Amino acid sequence: MRTTFRLRPWLFAAASLLLTSPSWSQPQPSGKLQIKSASVLIMDEGDATVLYSKDAQKVMPIASITKLMTALVVLEDDQPLDELVTILQVDRDKTKASASRLAVGTKLTRSELLHLALMSSENRAAQAVCRAHTGGLPACLKAMNAKARQLGMKNAQFVDPTGLSSGNVATASDLVKLVMAASREHLIQEYSTSEKLTVPVGRQLLEFHNTNSLTSKEDWDISVQKTGFTQDAGQCLVMRATIQERPTVIVLLNSFGKLTRVADARRVRRWIEGGVGTQMARAGK
Repeated sequence: MRTTFRLRPWLFAAASLLLTSPSWSQPQPSGKLQIKSASVLIMDEGDATVLYSKDAQKVMPIASITKLMTALVVLEDDQPLDELVTILQVDRDKTKASASRLAVGTKLTRSELLHLALMSSENRAAQAVCRAHTGGLPACLKAMNAKARQLGMKNAQFVDPTGLSSGNVATASDLVKLVMAASREHLIQEYSTSEKLTVPVGRQLLEFHNTNSLTSKEDWDISVQKTGFTQDAGQCLVMRATIQERPTVIVLLNSFGKLTRVADARRVRRWIEGGVGTQMARAGK
């Protein structure tokens, strides 16, 4: 005699739930990138694929991301990097909205000032090297805006070399172009990613550190970076980092909270390492 077993409806439902529940399947990374920054652009530089975009065409204040452009035009001015530049009262006056450890009268080389501007976001250092540009501050600012047009940064505008002014604006799309241009300069790579620098200020030796904590992490491979912050711009971060053996440009603008931009950068990295970014790019999403 043939025996037939019937599965009760509630047992069938339970079995179906066990088979389909995510907790019983292979873990899969989520396709949605949870990110806190207001404007974002992530690009695989290898093939110029946009992996993620969020309000990337919105014109926004960029704070000290400005200093990447300042460094570009100062280097292109081709003045001696070992030449001493003095911090003047006018540099203090122009940056009075921010604190600085560089007292008026401090003499540092152009190289040291560029290093401090990129690594520690030192405003007086950026102001001084731009003022010492051939033709002075007006010529430096003119060169910064001309360079922006040359790079195709259609919405970028620079009115000071530090980023303290909210008149310094760009889109995330503009800043991808700036980061890639900066990454072609060896000194910008070196200075922006170094962990610390000690320089003589008066009779003291002062040690400065990088404003981006990720540069000291051994599991990050960052070739160019710059942080920024003002009340209007919020917390900002741009980076060119190698992720999954691919050069990736990350632009994060207007993050709220001191550590949010770093947390967002980590989220981006995990998202790409999970394969989601690449999969979505291939799918045209």
